[in-house]
Amino acid sequence: MQFEPVIGLEVHAQLATHTKLFCSCHYEYGAAPNTQTCPVCLGMPGVLPVLNRQAVEYAIKMGLATDCTIRPFSRFARKNYFYPDLPKGYQISQYDEPLCYDGGVDIEYDDGEIKRIGLTRIHLEEDAGKSIHTKSGGTRVDFNRCGVPLIEIVSEPDIRSPEEARAYLNKLKQILLYLGVSDCNMEEGSLRCDANISIRPVGQEEFGTKTEMKNMNSFRGVERALQYEIERQTEVLESDGTITQDTLLWNETENRAERMRTKEEAEDYRYFPEPDLLPLEVSEEWLTDIESNMPELPGEKRQRFIDSYGLRDYDAGVLTDNRAVAAYFEDVAKESGEAQLAAKWVMGEVLRVLKDQSIAMEELSLEPRRFAGLLERVADKTVNNTVAKQIFDDMLNSAKTADEIIEEQGLKQVSDTSELETIVEGVIEANPDEYEKYKNGNPQLMGFFMGQVMQETQGKANPQKVKEILGEKLGKPE
Repeated sequence: MQFEPVIGLEVHAQLATHTKLFCSCHYEYGAAPNTQTCPVCLGMPGVLPVLNRQAVEYAIKMGLATDCTIRPFSRFARKNYFYPDLPKGYQISQYDEPLCYDGGVDIEYDDGEIKRIGLTRIHLEEDAGKSIHTKSGGTRVDFNRCGVPLIEIVSEPDIRSPEEARAYLNKLKQILLYLGVSDCNMEEGSLRCDANISIRPVGQEEFGTKTEMKNMNSFRGVERALQYEIERQTEVLESDGTITQDTLLWNETENRAERMRTKEEAEDYRYFPEPDLLPLEVSEEWLTDIESNMPELPGEKRQRFIDSYGLRDYDAGVLTDNRAVAAYFEDVAKESGEAQLAAKWVMGEVLRVLKDQSIAMEELSLEPRRFAGLLERVADKTVNNTVAKQIFDDMLNSAKTADEIIEEQGLKQVSDTSELETIVEGVIEANPDEYEKYKNGNPQLMGFFMGQVMQETQGKANPQKVKEILGEKLGKPE
């Protein structure tokens, strides 16, 4: 029997606010344990939460960016469960009246086909603390993270493969970064993902029994964990077994899942309205103000790059994948007036440097204005591409302009026809055997002569003119 996976993802994104969701504590990853707390986030008796306005605005921005409906009146609820890292004994979240609902995200396949993954809801909630298990078998608790603002993005069960799941997560991360509402650092826990997985016979409408997978610390880990669980459930059903509704922990080291507990249902948490917080009201004026301050989103920027700069769809997709890279390209294109050339060089040399040096776009030492100056010299044929790449590397390690390096090192392209003719004639005379082979029907030797001329001119010859002169001097092979 052929089975079909049915996958839904729950993504928690930590919001990049200066303070926590219900108190004025600052949170910074890596701070000494239990140094970023107060009576509110520790749940001391008699304290009252105060909602962080910026966190609400960030959540609404994500809702607008994913085509969600923004609820004019939403309500917070207490989610009751008892873990050592949850000092109040409950988590303030949202349940039946989330802030954002009924949205969707489009993912794109390699062939250009678009699939929409529905979003059930995006709601606000506070984070719990962190349990640290020691080698001696004990457990320590760090409450610094208690009260940090999160949005939980819950998808519909529309995902049908691990590859689709990864594409969906990449799209969510891109939107979050473009909006500037989260840094999405999975290593620091700023972006976390749980998955609900079931399988069913192909063609069946009814869902199978689902399991929940936790502890996936990378997008690649999500993909591997989903593939593992799909294969496990398939083996169980093919051997006439029964899937139990469990919560599983993904063991990245051993590449397998481990049973944690029986999966909880909503009623297990005994949700009830948070009595210490009034319902959240989002007025039309407030929503309009947030909408007016929305940044250009990836899809919009991609289409604008195609329309305004004449870029290919693929190139525009690569350049807009990262907001900082897109901004850098646009600055260079505007400064140089050479959008096509800027796209080629940013996609080639700039992205190569970022990868090789493992740095972010913001850390690149070459400012857009200086880079634009180099592209201007390529465009007016002062230097050829080969020499330009050498200049590019020099500019990364200095504050000099392209013109200064060209002047100091004498790198100006040789385009004088008479000078090049003399050099070409000398190369042909110095290689009579290759000339005879060329004339006797070996046209591939044109590349040899090109290389010799470029070597003779230390790479400074104008390649197009050299090719033209060689064609005249060598003639056609017999």
